[in-house]
Amino acid sequence: MFKLPTREGVVTTLFWEPATNAKATLLLFPGGGGGFGKVEEGRATSGNFLVRSAPLFVAKGFNVAIFGRPSDLRELDYTDRTSEAHMADVRKVLDFIKTRSDAPVWLVGTSRGTISATAAAIHLQGEVAGLVLTSSVVSYNKPGAVPKQDLAAIKVPVLVLHHEKDACPLCRSYEVPAILRGLKNASVKKLVMVQGGENPTGDPCEAFHWHGFIGMEQEAVDIITDWIARPVE
Repeated sequence: MFKLPTREGVVTTLFWEPATNAKATLLLFPGGGGGFGKVEEGRATSGNFLVRSAPLFVAKGFNVAIFGRPSDLRELDYTDRTSEAHMADVRKVLDFIKTRSDAPVWLVGTSRGTISATAAAIHLQGEVAGLVLTSSVVSYNKPGAVPKQDLAAIKVPVLVLHHEKDACPLCRSYEVPAILRGLKNASVKKLVMVQGGENPTGDPCEAFHWHGFIGMEQEAVDIITDWIARPVE
């Protein structure tokens, strides 16, 4: 884990795990209030879909960088994730990642993290290779919801992965196509709806329900990494 100076008086945490001869670096933005949990025995312990799947991404040959939280916030709320301060933190983290590996960087967000990843793809033009959005926040009631952002500004390839049974009211599957309609200038864009998994438990907006691709983590990782390797519609 690194604590990186990102603004005056502010440090942002980053979890970094490299892969041998990495095909790309994935900058992961977890959902909820952000963060990746404690680091124990070299592993980030959060149950978030992207965090618990980090070893699977590494096994597929991808560096993993997990964006944590800045020291001046207890959580990354919806409005925080499109703010100038957040974008400044993301830029500094991205700069650091590029000193660790020259592999192309893809932004990957899940749930509330899709707000961050989308905003970063818009504001960091020319600095990232592509964008992956999983369990996207699509409700227009939330600040920064993905379809409300300036999606036409995104020119890199974009993959949108969503579970058909996602029961989170902020992430209803029938609203997800609005993202694709907004991506007017993405070089390639694709929506993948999945149905797999098993044993959803707890809050439908949390990590161990369909919203978090429970029971199908490997399948979800395979879809993401295979598409990054060959982005096609």
